[in-house]
Amino acid sequence: MIRLKYGNTNTFFVQGGNGGLLFDTDYVGTLPAFYKAIKQNCIAVKDIEYVLASHYHPDHMGLISELMKQGVKLLVVDVQKDFIHYSDDIFARDKISYSPIDETLATVISCKKSRDFLSHIGINGEIIHTPSHCDDSISLILDDGDCFVGDLEPFEYLGAYTENAPLMSDWEHIRSFNPKRVFYAHVPEKVLF
Repeated sequence: MIRLKYGNTNTFFVQGGNGGLLFDTDYVGTLPAFYKAIKQNCIAVKDIEYVLASHYHPDHMGLISELMKQGVKLLVVDVQKDFIHYSDDIFARDKISYSPIDETLATVISCKKSRDFLSHIGINGEIIHTPSHCDDSISLILDDGDCFVGDLEPFEYLGAYTENAPLMSDWEHIRSFNPKRVFYAHVPEKVLF
């Protein structure tokens, strides 16, 4: 796993035996910085077979359509389908040049089928629905103990959120996989156990 930091959102590249998976991207307009970051880490765009967004807020999916134009395939979890264009109005309102994602080209899977799908690209793990941040939020949990949670509220803050049943449920689900390290979109990684 390689952490790519080229803007405000941590992006993660997971190399599988049969292809690479990019988890999250940054905001629109960060493509030159993205190129620099992958070059510094000896990654080429052709090494990225799929891109998966933790959710479809602007700072997590801004480069997806650009990457798709270069041959990267979009992986979407079925709970995310209705949210793919969530950020389109935000970009239009802010007068940002943006090409909307062509969702007809996406590979759509369910969380239940994610382990089988990931195994085809040589990644051992699964994708789970963690909707406490927003309805389309997902987390990627690898069998080696690495866990990628996007904007999920950090585990160490749970004491302040005991009344937030959805957040507690998401973390209970994640912890059932016995993760060792948690990677967030905007804060440094944490070692859980």
